[in-house]
Amino acid sequence: MIKILPNINAIFNLLSLLFLSLGFLSIRRKHVKRHKIFMLSAFVSSTLFLISYLVYHYNAGVTRFQGQGMWRLIYFSILSSHTFLAVLALPMAVITLILALLGRFDKHPKVARITLPIWMYVSLTGVLIYLMLYHFFS
Repeated sequence: MIKILPNINAIFNLLSLLFLSLGFLSIRRKHVKRHKIFMLSAFVSSTLFLISYLVYHYNAGVTRFQGQGMWRLIYFSILSSHTFLAVLALPMAVITLILALLGRFDKHPKVARITLPIWMYVSLTGVLIYLMLYHFFS
């Protein structure tokens, strides 16, 4: 059962990226209700990712990258930026969500403009890391 979790994690990351993109497009088109649904969906899928990720690594430990040469540099560059920004994205997403739920639309868009690209980058690079660890170099 634990071995399937990296696949599930990648799906949650892809869903988060999809929901974030659709949420952004919705608000740009002034579809506020649709935006809210997509952004809440992104938050839920990211939360499920985090839970699944922690369960997997608690049980399976560290997964070592098997690539060599230039690919190691690329992988660890992506991984380090992903990890750093993931640590930032979590509290930023929570703050952005709280501001929206409290109706603080004077502040919500300002914070969301910073949160969205970071969150999208973390979701996308999460999928890239998964592919590099479990498919390209395994």
